[in-house]
Amino acid sequence: MDVTVVTNPTVNVRLTTTISSFEVTRRFNRGISIAELKGKLEMVVGASPSCMDLELFSVSDLFLQKMDDSEALLGSYPVDDNCRIHVIDKSGQISEYTDVSKVEKFELPDDAYNKRTDSARSFMKKHGVGHFNEEEMAKKKAELAAREDEQKAAADTLSAGSRCKVQVPGQPTKLGTVMYVGTTDFKPGHWVGVKYDEPLGKHDGTVAGRKYFECENKYGGFVKPLSVTVGDFPEENYDLDEM
Repeated sequence: MDVTVVTNPTVNVRLTTTISSFEVTRRFNRGISIAELKGKLEMVVGASPSCMDLELFSVSDLFLQKMDDSEALLGSYPVDDNCRIHVIDKSGQISEYTDVSKVEKFELPDDAYNKRTDSARSFMKKHGVGHFNEEEMAKKKAELAAREDEQKAAADTLSAGSRCKVQVPGQPTKLGTVMYVGTTDFKPGHWVGVKYDEPLGKHDGTVAGRKYFECENKYGGFVKPLSVTVGDFPEENYDLDEM
């Protein structure tokens, strides 16, 4: 039986550059060449295509390879949604204006700054803004701790091998199987690794070089425990003899 792999003709990528510290997201057609991509990037980052070097990073920001073949198609590289393309400007002309190391700095001693009545710090103290509002900061800290306690309690009710339904705000409901429950290296708190019934995930159970569970690529995902409901959710049985 022939297997046809269907790939989305467009891809969302994150863009960073040596020219500035900002990151933007843009959608490109996988069918354009790297030369055409550089032309489009000129409008985004402000560098000349002839002065660009492109580097491709994974969704988890691991370096994959240089994109140095101008005639190659974007889709010939392992470009997935939310991966990152880093634009290196070789001209050096624009980056000179953003190199603050060349600017002589004036630093006001901290005790002198505290005595000023027209400073941002003085305003924040007077009006109880930000970390100067101890009551508000304590309240937020308590809310975060309570929320994490809820997540841990929810995690304690889950176990690997359970069928589940995943409901994340703003995303479609997904069915799958719980594969991992616990803490991770990539973010603090408790997480649930799920193998989805369909390729609606982001990876194969590996994040930032650590294998948490086994599944096919794009079938794995991590969500917070409160987004997971376990139950009798039978896996869809697709009959290939019917349309």
